Amino acid sequence: MKKKSDALTLREGWKLFCRAMGTLYRRRPGAVLSCLLLKAWESLTPYVAVFFSARVIGELAGSRDPIALRNWVLAALFAAAFTAGGSALLNRWKNKENCTLWYDAQFIVQEKYQSLDYMDAETTEMRDLLQTIHMNQMGPGFGLMSALWAAERLVDGACVTLGGVALTAGLFLARVPEGAGPLTVLNSPLCVLGVLGAMVLITLAGSALRNSGNKELSSRAGDLNQDNALFSHSCGLIYHRKYAADVRVYGQEKYTMAFMYDKKGTFMSKGPFARITRRRVGPKKAAGAGVNALFAGVAYLYVCLKALGGAFGVGMVTQYAAAITQLAAGVGVLFGEVGFMPVNGRFLKMVFQLLDAPNHMYMGSLTTEKRSDREYDIEFRDVGFRYPGSDFWALRHVNVKFRVGGRLAVVGQNGSGKSTFIKLLCRLYDPEEGEIRLNGVDIRKYNYDDYMGIFSVVFQDFALTEYSLGPNVAAREAFDRERVEDCLEKAGFGDRLDSLPQGLNTCLGKGYEDSGVDLSGGEAQKVAIARALYKDAPFIILDEPTAALDPIAEEEIYTRFGQIITDKTAIYISHRLSSCRFCEEILVFDQGTVVQQGSHDGLVADVSGKYNELWYAQAQYYSEEERRRLL
Repeated sequence: MKKKSDALTLREGWKLFCRAMGTLYRRRPGAVLSCLLLKAWESLTPYVAVFFSARVIGELAGSRDPIALRNWVLAALFAAAFTAGGSALLNRWKNKENCTLWYDAQFIVQEKYQSLDYMDAETTEMRDLLQTIHMNQMGPGFGLMSALWAAERLVDGACVTLGGVALTAGLFLARVPEGAGPLTVLNSPLCVLGVLGAMVLITLAGSALRNSGNKELSSRAGDLNQDNALFSHSCGLIYHRKYAADVRVYGQEKYTMAFMYDKKGTFMSKGPFARITRRRVGPKKAAGAGVNALFAGVAYLYVCLKALGGAFGVGMVTQYAAAITQLAAGVGVLFGEVGFMPVNGRFLKMVFQLLDAPNHMYMGSLTTEKRSDREYDIEFRDVGFRYPGSDFWALRHVNVKFRVGGRLAVVGQNGSGKSTFIKLLCRLYDPEEGEIRLNGVDIRKYNYDDYMGIFSVVFQDFALTEYSLGPNVAAREAFDRERVEDCLEKAGFGDRLDSLPQGLNTCLGKGYEDSGVDLSGGEAQKVAIARALYKDAPFIILDEPTAALDPIAEEEIYTRFGQIITDKTAIYISHRLSSCRFCEEILVFDQGTVVQQGSHDGLVADVSGKYNELWYAQAQYYSEEERRRLL
């Protein structure tokens, strides 16, 4: 059952609607204006035809003056050509401006999410909020775009109503001749007020019924979104290349296809939404349409009785009958959209909850020092950190000071704090205790983007897109081809590059082009390293990107990488100690703190230390020849 706190007042819904329109207008002013102007033009156009048709019919039914008839026909033709030309121009403008508006509405949300602090963006609450906003737009259609569609309908209703009022004003002012007998009662102000009151009540009743149906659907949007996400995921398993082998080996298509053939499923003919539509939403909307028809009946009766009494001729009957029908539709749309404001407002509230989310991380203004020698002093001063919502200290009392300019290894068992250490260094998170200093300055005082610019990181779960190879390495569409090729060569991808059918234009994967190639794990890792080299940052960090490779292959990759970094600072994170022997210094993490620091030989020689324990625990799985080589 919908909570009372979920309901919004009309005023709250209106404020959210206005803010949504302002947000879209700032993003694409031409798109918003073209939509609204075209809708206004199209709404008023029918009245032009009504006006001139009434004059032509009136002339034919009256004096039949050939000159007057000719003039009215020519005026009608000119007006039709003018309105058609205006519609064509406005349509062209709208099509030009609106071709990407849907995506712009999505980008508004996505750009805000991307700008959030990493620690906030990674929370389950924020990710669920983003998913809900997306599903609201893609499923029932509520959100920013619904605000624009509502604005179009409001303009439509307002213009149709104003046009109808202009063309029907004479209907209520025209008097039945005194000799018309009982029909003279139509001249009574009470009769006029009664007719107007009946029309208003009928319109309100029809709008209330339609809005009640909309509220029924919106109150179930949460269930719809959840099932829509599950439905989309399950159906996607059938054709997604990532799952294709498992789906076929285990016959999972029978399970996933069940969502499509189960008639009691969410979107099927016997599902919950079908039942709601048949039993509650459909009847309410049908009743609303029927009430609107009653409005037309009252209007036609009033027009015909006045015409019968001699208040006006047949030409004006045409005008009044058509105009008052349009007026009824316009008033109905206005009332309907006013009622829709609080409905869509519930979903706009979610959008602005995301857009208003603050950034908590302090953003300094200092620029990082551009050192020609690329050497920096890094110091962790009693650093402690807990992930949001957790009471467990991922790092605690970490005190490390090292002058970087060579190669540093960070080792330890899984969960010992290695990756957290790097995330704090890269300022994806800020310490809860202590501080991190770069060249003696707290890193929070540096400009965030400037500080992030000094790091290139290859994470354990690095991601390559299915775009072409060149943009994958450069991380942008425009890139220096010679520089990309050089970085790929240094990363050990040169021979593979020569074999690619389209070189740097080859897509990684076959998702978009059949000519795309699937890279092996080692090849993808080399591309990721080339991307880190292309950025040319002073710090290059490898955060266990080779965890899926065997120890010997990992050592070979790290050795090659160590030979090409030259003047850069390299930090290696690995739980395999054999890959880090060539580093000048090694940090050993255990249970969230640094327990040892030194060279490989010195740490292995400390038989009571954690590094010695880890080293020989891993060495037992190597052959005797491999152990001699690694030692």
